[in-house]
Amino acid sequence: MENLPSRRVIITHLAPNMLPKSAFKNKAKILVLIRNPKDTLVSFFHFNNKVSVFPTKTWNEFFTDFMSGKVSWGSYFDFVKEWSKYIDDENVTSISYEELKENPNLEIKRIASFLGFSLTEDEIQSIVEKSSFKTMKQSGQEILGTFGDLLFRKGSVGDWKTLLSESQNQEMDSKFEEYLAGTKLGARIKYDTYCKT
Repeated sequence: MENLPSRRVIITHLAPNMLPKSAFKNKAKILVLIRNPKDTLVSFFHFNNKVSVFPTKTWNEFFTDFMSGKVSWGSYFDFVKEWSKYIDDENVTSISYEELKENPNLEIKRIASFLGFSLTEDEIQSIVEKSSFKTMKQSGQEILGTFGDLLFRKGSVGDWKTLLSESQNQEMDSKFEEYLAGTKLGARIKYDTYCKT
């Protein structure tokens, strides 16, 4: 990474305590992308069962593992809760997948401003078009082949309604309330809007 030219972009699934302390000390800009836990769970379930290195699991098995944090990269709830502690740092900001879907132009402007870029409306529109799910899915297939299909499945909001049972819904609601309801990132998720039937 040291040999990469500046500005370097590093993508990770790590919690803040797993990052080098220099990331904060040197005031690296950190953009935390979050997605509502129910859609994250469904997306992760499909990804897990398509990638051959992971053991295939039934929906109920995966739900139990996700809720207890026994999945790759650990607990979703701990991850969001830990990043919430850093969200007031001037070099850290967050964005939600749902907000990007709602208003991509506004969110691209917000990201650009945070990173110190000044973009024209045409540049913003170009980024919105090139980063749409449809375009990324098509590019992913062309560039990454079958792995592109693993990364880009549906790209929708609300797909959780197809798999979660009523009892699983209630369990997720309780867990969210316990872990994230009072946090800034928890508020950013807009749980009542995206995770209630």
